[in-house]
Amino acid sequence: MNDLSAATRDRCRRHLRCGDGAVPRAVPCVVVPLLLAGIAVSAFISAVVHNWLLLLFFLLLSSVALSFLLWNSLASSSDRSVSLFLDRFPDSDLRSARHGQLVKVAGVVSCGSVSLESSYEKVRRCVYTSTALYWCKGFEFWASIARHGWFGWRLAYLERLTADFYITDAKSGMRILVKAGNDSKVLPLIGENPLVHTRRKNTVLSSTLRKWLGERNHSAEDNLLHLEEGYVQEGSPLTVLGILNKSDGILMITPPTECICTGCQWKKCLLPTDFHGLVLRVSNGTASLASSSPPLYPDINRFC
Repeated sequence: MNDLSAATRDRCRRHLRCGDGAVPRAVPCVVVPLLLAGIAVSAFISAVVHNWLLLLFFLLLSSVALSFLLWNSLASSSDRSVSLFLDRFPDSDLRSARHGQLVKVAGVVSCGSVSLESSYEKVRRCVYTSTALYWCKGFEFWASIARHGWFGWRLAYLERLTADFYITDAKSGMRILVKAGNDSKVLPLIGENPLVHTRRKNTVLSSTLRKWLGERNHSAEDNLLHLEEGYVQEGSPLTVLGILNKSDGILMITPPTECICTGCQWKKCLLPTDFHGLVLRVSNGTASLASSSPPLYPDINRFC
């Protein structure tokens, strides 16, 4: 079993990125003063010659440059660059792939020697689980316009686990062991589904939520709560990106030992980004996978 919670908290939302992302911290510190100086000089010249075209040009240039930096920063923090890199990476042929090669495998997963259970919904036989609790101190109107990680919402509790599992390659039919447990570096591109959202006008919590909060020493007093959970259950489609290892006829996919660069993606206006770890993503494009059976707690999908 591999606990990813601490690594996720360190980078606030996602985890295990090498460096500071697509935009180094020194770039805004250099570019912004240069743009401000250029605007000041162009404003002075425009006032002298009574021609404001130069000032308009510098304002337009500054807007484009700042938008470009902001776009890349947001894409880096949301792992959009890694997701696009995974889309462009071709599916690997395991029959001809070499030992130590970076491969992309898509198929159906099955549990290994250790299976996981989701924290809130209690879904069993999972290879990946993630449960996040956010709280917001303030008025209902403020919470309605805020978003997770922005303004009033704060991450109060996170439980994110992975374990070693098997994946059956849809292309070759081969069964491969994925080493996602035992302190492996893992980068999950799997979101969570919203389960509970409390309102100030209705503070009566379900017994399930009260019990779950009590077990983790959390209280709902004076806070607006938002609970999300995602998981990948046995039999679900998954895409894995990692290093292929062939040993004694056993195929394994392990995390890369070095950082991987996404390269420039000019069509998306994205700079290169380095990432480190085994990449996991739900193959069907959904944010996270839910069980096809009815939920164990039928009241979790309504507002408390």
